[in-house]
Formats: sequence, C-alpha cells, structure tokens
Amino acid sequence: MIKPSAVATRPAVSWRDYYVLCKPNVVLLMLLTSVIGMFMATPGMVPWRILLFGNLGIALCAGSAAAVNHLVDRRIDLVMARTRNRPVAQGRIDTAHAVLFALVLGVTGMAVLITQVNQLTAWLTLASLLGYAVIYTLFLKRATPQNIVIGGLAGAAPPLLGWTAVTNSVDGHALLLVLIIFAWTPPHFWALAIHRRDEYAKADIPMLPVTHGVAYTKLHTLLYTLILLAVSLLPFATGMSGPLYFLGALLLGFGFLYWAVVMMIGKNPAAPMQTFKYSIIYLMALFMVMLLDHYLYPQQLMYEVQF
Repeated sequence: MIKPSAVATRPAVSWRDYYVLCKPNVVLLMLLTSVIGMFMATPGMVPWRILLFGNLGIALCAGSAAAVNHLVDRRIDLVMARTRNRPVAQGRIDTAHAVLFALVLGVTGMAVLITQVNQLTAWLTLASLLGYAVIYTLFLKRATPQNIVIGGLAGAAPPLLGWTAVTNSVDGHALLLVLIIFAWTPPHFWALAIHRRDEYAKADIPMLPVTHGVAYTKLHTLLYTLILLAVSLLPFATGMSGPLYFLGALLLGFGFLYWAVVMMIGKNPAAPMQTFKYSIIYLMALFMVMLLDHYLYPQQLMYEVQF
C-alpha cells in the first residue's frame, strides 16, 4: 500500500516540463539561423513547404537532442543553480519517459525531413543531433576543457541545414555561416562558464575556467572574439554579402570585443554575464543584418560558388 505522504510529495508533471525538456530558447535561436540560411540560399522567396517542414524537422531533432542532454546531465544538473529545477533532474519526468520523448521527437523530425524536404538535410541534421547529444554531452563535456570548442560544430550546423533544405547541396558560403557560429560559440559559452565557474567545479565538469583558471579563460575569450570578428567579415570578402552587412558586422563585432576587454580587465564583476547576454544579441543581430543586406544588395557570386 502506498502511504498518503508518499503520494503528496511525488513531483507533478505538466506539459510545460516537456516543453522545458526541449530547451525552447536554444532551439528558437537555432531556428533563426536556419531560416536565414534558407533565405541566403536563394535570390527570391523560400518555398513555403521548405520553410515550414524544413524548420519543423530541424526543431524536432534539436528538441530531441536537448531532451537527451537533460537525461544525461540529470545528476550534475542538481548541483548547479541554473539547472537544478530541470524536470528530469527533479524527477518530474522519469528517465523512461524522457527517453521515449526524445525518441519520438527525433524519429518524427527525421521522417518530416526525409519525406518533405530532402535526404541530405535529414542526414546532416541527424549528424548534428548525434554530435550534440552523444559526442558532446556523453563524452566531450566530461573529457576535455576544449569540449565547447570541439562540440560547438554540432551547434553551428543550423544555417547549413537551412541552406541544404533549399538547394539540396552543400555550398561554400553555407559553410561560412557555420564557421561564424563555430567561432562565436567559445566566447559565448566561456563567458557563462566564468560566471558559473564554482558550480562547474562542484559538478566536476572540466570547463576551461575550472581547469585553467579565470584569467586564462578571459584571455582566450578575447582571442576568440578577435577570430570571430575576422571570420564575420568573410561573407563580405567573398562577395556573399554587401556593404550593409560589412558595416553591421564591424559594429557588432567591436561591441563584442568591448565586452571581452571589459571582462578581461576584471573591474566589473557583472562583465561575464553581460558578455554572455550580449553574445546572444550579437548573433541574432548579425544574421538579421545579413538577411537584410541579402535583399537590399543582392550578390551574384553566392549562387555560383558551389562544391
């Protein structure tokens, strides 16, 4: 017989817990870059079917990867203030239901992409899902302080997925969009890791500020921000984007550089979190400016350089 007290203390589950399991804020940022990748792949409008089903499939697969991340990290999530209330960590969703939910999302997403978009996009999306859920979450996150650098490639894939959804081919300029997010990921995440250093140390996760110290991480954040600034100018240098993008990339890049310098100087204790927040604004604004430039200053070269 189950005691009444045991029933009373059992965590309640709601649809919001499953919504949180998908990391909706992260998925929405990924979808923004995916949508813009689609529009950058064509001089005109993206077919509505590709726009709808392409992003639906990508979102479902991204949600599946996020659910696996919740499942694998359920024990360390309890140690960190930022994650301790997650539904799997708190037991509101048990492991069996989390596995089933992730499986349903992933299979449905792949089915949508294969049947409604194209197989290239489907398999690249699967590779991205496995890269984040398995290679990064299961192995790299706990194995090396370079985890976010190596694993960042999986999170950088959405604009390429959007591009291939439209063209069914891998284009050099699509890879430039991947490179931008790949270079953006370390300074973005290291700023947060500095802010949460003690929690990562308590959870025994070898993030760079834990293994090499805060000063070392601040220096590398600054260096990667400089790399990001240079990489962000490549779409203009290759003829993919025009003068509006060039100006926007410079202004946004110098803004990021400003916060990286402020964080390195170390006089503002709130600088790491402010840098992290700016990095999100930076990526959203950079891709929006790229899209605006794409239609105001159409470039011909981007439709010729393919491999």
